[in-house]
Amino acid sequence: MAEGLSPAEVSKEIAEHKKHAAADEDQENHDRWLSIIEAVLLSLVAVLAAYSGYAAAKWGTESSVMLARASSANTSASRADIEAIVTRTLDSASFNAWFTAFTAGNVKDEQLAANRMRPGYRVAFNAWLATDPAHNPNAPPGPAYMPQYVIPQQTTAAAYDATASAAFASGSTAGSTSDKYIRDTVFLATVLFLVGISGHFRIRLARLGLIVVGASLLVFAVIQLLGLPGPPS
Repeated sequence: MAEGLSPAEVSKEIAEHKKHAAADEDQENHDRWLSIIEAVLLSLVAVLAAYSGYAAAKWGTESSVMLARASSANTSASRADIEAIVTRTLDSASFNAWFTAFTAGNVKDEQLAANRMRPGYRVAFNAWLATDPAHNPNAPPGPAYMPQYVIPQQTTAAAYDATASAAFASGSTAGSTSDKYIRDTVFLATVLFLVGISGHFRIRLARLGLIVVGASLLVFAVIQLLGLPGPPS
């Protein structure tokens, strides 16, 4: 019997070799495409994570600034409120001095008390006198009940309160926006982790599964980012 392979066996071996070579080439091409997809995903994640971190920092700073402004406005409002209370107390003391002189029939002391009234209070006082409170039972109880009675510090306090409320609302909104950007950064970090470890798996299905999950999270994070306002100037 002759040694070696017959022509038929040689042909069969060559066919098997070509088949394995073609399969290896297909797998190599498939792995190459997976590597390209991984590289693209990692690039997108790197850019988006940098943007998200920057936006979170900017909104965090904006929140701190607005909350500090609200605190400052609250302090100014409290100071103005105290000044308004002092002014109201002095107005009441001036009116009591005048009323005491009026009930005693001391015209000189009446005039002296009226002259020492605060200019802004004197306007309300004269308007109150014009209602003839001594004979008119429907007259307001005192100058403080007249529409002309205005305490500037009280108006200032109200303005500061409004400023503080608006600044606090803006600061809270900015803080919430910063938190949302941080949340999206966490999603992007998860994508980075999944895609980064996918290349270490020899099982193609596991690698592909990690890429799909990472890509899905990336799409979700992008949708969230598109719904958020851009970084403040």
